[in-house]
Amino acid sequence: MCLIAFAWQAHPRWRLVLAGNRDEFHERPSAALARWDRSSIMAGRDLQAGGTWLGVADAGRCCVVTNVRDPRDPQLGTSRGMLVTDYLGGDRDAATHAQHLLHSAAAYRPFNLLTFDAHEAFYLGNRPAPRAQAITPGVHGLSNADFNTPWPKTRAMMQSLQGWIAGPDENDFTSLFDALADECLAPDALLPDTGIGLERERRLSAAFIRGEQYGTRASTVVAIGHDGAGLITERRFGPNGRFGGETTLHFADGSPG
Repeated sequence: MCLIAFAWQAHPRWRLVLAGNRDEFHERPSAALARWDRSSIMAGRDLQAGGTWLGVADAGRCCVVTNVRDPRDPQLGTSRGMLVTDYLGGDRDAATHAQHLLHSAAAYRPFNLLTFDAHEAFYLGNRPAPRAQAITPGVHGLSNADFNTPWPKTRAMMQSLQGWIAGPDENDFTSLFDALADECLAPDALLPDTGIGLERERRLSAAFIRGEQYGTRASTVVAIGHDGAGLITERRFGPNGRFGGETTLHFADGSPG
């Protein structure tokens, strides 16, 4: 994932509402959102490394990962997608999981990780050093920098989510998908300098990235109620933003149904 906005314990019905885009090279093979065999995990799957970028599981667990944009980092270590799989497939609560992961976080490729269970949520990262912090109630954002770093597209996505929370229909996520589909570029004066050059900073400043080799591969919305019931919807895209399908999975009372 490369753009995420989420509301944690900030809505009367949904304890978690999360909207995110996964940006990746189109040649990297992936499987669509599905219930994994012999598992409670519901997620897409990275067919190259075997993990996933975003998923949910029973008891209303959710996890999502992004990389850290730094061309100076050699990107060595265990695939960060395995972090999501391990959390969703495990039985540790978010707080216990965070404590354990700090001991091994340095062994993974650069990552930002968000974990959610029925009661708590955590942000974890391993650049420049392993760290973890509990997430407070409210609306937050994450991209390919540190937690709540105010990149333009992250701020815009957070504002869209705040607008959705104030809206009239708690079951209509159209405006969130519209925000994830925004291709407007940020003004140069607001762009971060992550060492990739101005032209690429411009191109990557849009929420939705349309390209032949690299771009937005999936837009996903997750909504989990205070009772643990919820849904996950994924819209998929191919080269040049070609629509590739949509999947919605529902789960009730914390268990896939």
